[in-house]
Amino acid sequence: MSAAEAVLGAVRPRRVSTRFLRSELALIFRRRRNLAGLVVLASVPVLIATAVKLSSPHRDRGGPDFFSSITDNGLFVALAALTLEVGLFLPLAVAAIAGDAVAGEANIGTLRYLLTVPVQRTRLLAVKYAAIVLFSVVATLTVTLTGIVMGLLLFGGGSMTMLSGTQIGFAEGLGRVLLASGYIALCLASLGAVGLFVSTLTEQPIGAMIAVVVFSSASFILDGIPQVAWVHPYLLTHHWLDFGDIFRTPVAWGGITDGLVSAAAYAGVFWLAAWARFAGKDVTS
Repeated sequence: MSAAEAVLGAVRPRRVSTRFLRSELALIFRRRRNLAGLVVLASVPVLIATAVKLSSPHRDRGGPDFFSSITDNGLFVALAALTLEVGLFLPLAVAAIAGDAVAGEANIGTLRYLLTVPVQRTRLLAVKYAAIVLFSVVATLTVTLTGIVMGLLLFGGGSMTMLSGTQIGFAEGLGRVLLASGYIALCLASLGAVGLFVSTLTEQPIGAMIAVVVFSSASFILDGIPQVAWVHPYLLTHHWLDFGDIFRTPVAWGGITDGLVSAAAYAGVFWLAAWARFAGKDVTS
């Protein structure tokens, strides 16, 4: 090999490997508790669709619009399930993964050995967070797709009536349901960044998970108290339910945009906080 070839070989960009991420995802999705959690998430739209199918149709009880529209179009089963689960079940599922990300490794004594591979701490946190984001997407899609399948089986499809009263075709309605699912997944990913930060503060994954659930629940509670309205725009969960604006004609993008900005801000701030904490942390276990 000539000197020129040697130089070119030396400066050739190193191939980015996804082995670490694939290993992390395999670890997440092979655990029975995580799979059981996904089954629980999927059971909610099944219960909703079955209950609505077996009950007498009542449209005058002031329930959520998504619930009252289920019998008209099965796609609303997915939206009703997302509305119910975004308050607790979905945050709980993400909190379990995020809280275990670093604390779980420290708890079982593998974190020190993982860092001696060597794996840079920045890369470790980046891979951990990427896995949390992907799990958020999978968890949300689990609810959405199960709701879509159950809704179409029990109630059929057809045109979809928007919250504003206009109608759109089935294909466009399906696209909007998937868009709403993607929006919720990104919101949950921001909660995952909070969980990643908390996970760097402790070696007890259960404690980290509980702290994250309390954080999201407190955000929902504060968002419902009018006396503290000044703090509402800064709460993590303030715009989570704005996915309903996707089902208006035209789409009301204001709340969606604010929600994405809020999610990006929380994700960036708490990931950097996790990095600042973990970069100088003395790993002894």
